[in-house]
Amino acid sequence: MTTATKPLQQKTSIFIKIMIPIVITQVALYLMSFFDILMTGRYDTFHLAGVTIGSSFWIPVYTGLSGILMGLTPIIAQQIGAKNKNDVRPTVQQALYVSLALSAIIFVLIHFVVLPAITRMPLDAPVIEVASAYLTGMSIGLVPLMAYTVLRSFFDALGATRVSMFIILLSAPINIALNYLLIFGNFGFPELGGAGAGYASGFTYWLVFFIAVLIAWSSRHFKEYTLFSGWQRISFRKWKEILLIGVPIGLSIFVETSIFSVVTLLMSSYTAQVISAHQIALNFTSLLYMVPLSVSMGTTILVGQSIGANKTKDAREYTYLGIAFAVIFSFLSIFILLTFRESIASMYTTDTAIITLAVHFFIYAALFQLSDAVQAPIQGALRGYKDVTMTFLVGVVSFWLIGLPTGFVLARYTELGAYGYWVGLIVGLSVGAVILSFRLRYIQNKYREVE
Repeated sequence: MTTATKPLQQKTSIFIKIMIPIVITQVALYLMSFFDILMTGRYDTFHLAGVTIGSSFWIPVYTGLSGILMGLTPIIAQQIGAKNKNDVRPTVQQALYVSLALSAIIFVLIHFVVLPAITRMPLDAPVIEVASAYLTGMSIGLVPLMAYTVLRSFFDALGATRVSMFIILLSAPINIALNYLLIFGNFGFPELGGAGAGYASGFTYWLVFFIAVLIAWSSRHFKEYTLFSGWQRISFRKWKEILLIGVPIGLSIFVETSIFSVVTLLMSSYTAQVISAHQIALNFTSLLYMVPLSVSMGTTILVGQSIGANKTKDAREYTYLGIAFAVIFSFLSIFILLTFRESIASMYTTDTAIITLAVHFFIYAALFQLSDAVQAPIQGALRGYKDVTMTFLVGVVSFWLIGLPTGFVLARYTELGAYGYWVGLIVGLSVGAVILSFRLRYIQNKYREVE
């Protein structure tokens, strides 16, 4: 049986209060990557290509494994909804142990798999050098970045999304300042070019982590959870609970992010100008995606809390609110991409050839905004229900079995060329959105049966 639910107007207000800080956080967090590309592009075309290749490896490896820790959000949200506050501290502590293990795995992957792979790629020597140095710099911040992901999941699951917003708003300008110093060698700092962007991010992640620890330890809102007292031994039973939810989420994120990276790597057969133009379009489009992604994260929190409190009607209505918010924003994204695409491309580079190519890429980027807007909040809702395996399987089918092969054929055997990969991504994303819509309906009907 369900308990009393809130009116729709109140739910809308709650959703907005949860979502807006997440949007600001995600945009500010992504601005670190955005300014890496933007400032490196102003420095040198070869360095821009190097950072592009480096980030193409970094993003899927980091986001996929750190995504495992995102499984904490629905776990803690349901604990809070069910008023099981005593379960929160051991969950967070075990997740911090998991974050250390994941950091070690990522470090090994980067230094013993990714870096050797880059040296064997058919790229110009300066591009290989910059990509390798960029990844080395980023890996300095692995441990704090993964541990911060745990603390952020804790803050967000409680609905305290403004805390994450505050932390990132404080640290993002510092990251940009470090980029200015280390990329260009200003004020006596070493001129590292694209590598400087990696080191700047690595140092910033340590700052982000220390601020998060200070807030979790000292703020009156979180003191009752005593996260850093009574440390427990490693519990593989608790690890199993976290990983059963987190691994499918991490794999799902890896499947989605790696497809874009693979497309970028497949484009290494094109010129540095095509690679740079593709990355510019992808970078800005990803910035816009921070809104539907934030809606997805907000949906996970509110659906998780509702299911934990046995309010299944609330869970459904929060899901529909999330989809509505994301779709409305998708129309704004399409307008921005089609109307201002030349001005946007000019922010990244002064190379007219790259600008011309990027402007054309933006047309295709606009086409998959709507499918993105539908898929993201549905994924968030399914995670709130702790239904995570199907999202991963749908990602494999839609992106890797449909999207990538379609893009490859169009790129290699039609006049679309490099743009064919983007058409493939649009097809895959649309198929995924449709399949997940049916899955959501199925899960909602299961919960409706016990109301």
